Amino acid sequence: MTDHENFMQQALEEANKALAAGEFPVGCIMVLEDKIISRGRRINSKAPNDNELDHAEIVTLRELFAQHPEIDRSEIVVYSTMEPCLMCYVTLLLNGIRKIVYGYEDIMGGGTNLDLQTLKPLYREMSVEIIPHILRRESLELFNAFFADQDNTYWKDSPLARYTVAQIAAETEK
Repeated sequence: MTDHENFMQQALEEANKALAAGEFPVGCIMVLEDKIISRGRRINSKAPNDNELDHAEIVTLRELFAQHPEIDRSEIVVYSTMEPCLMCYVTLLLNGIRKIVYGYEDIMGGGTNLDLQTLKPLYREMSVEIIPHILRRESLELFNAFFADQDNTYWKDSPLARYTVAQIAAETEK
């Protein structure tokens, strides 16, 4: 198992905890010098506290700030079971993160394809490394389990839900 797979496995553990709580199964960890320094998962994706602020990456950043405010964030590697959305991607960048590894692509709201060169100088001057599809199948299975559960209404019948079902079908045919 590679280091990326090992650390993504830890993010998957967080995602499994989210799924067990009925939340959207995104898990995130932050790694510095081969040590996990922060971890989190999606919260408040279901009523009564549902919102679009408590994404796994944001929760994990808040944990990092609380536990390690002194750390140079430019050396941190973020591992997320789903491609960070545009909000999370830009928040990570603005907070100094420059390396992001993810499992499953977010075809509905993923932000990592944003061409920073077309933006204002603040973003244009950033150099970011994105590593996609690490343990993609394992991440895909979690999202499929979430969408298959009738009790979960978050993004039900969305393009992401339909894409996930189609991806599982395609993987099964292989």
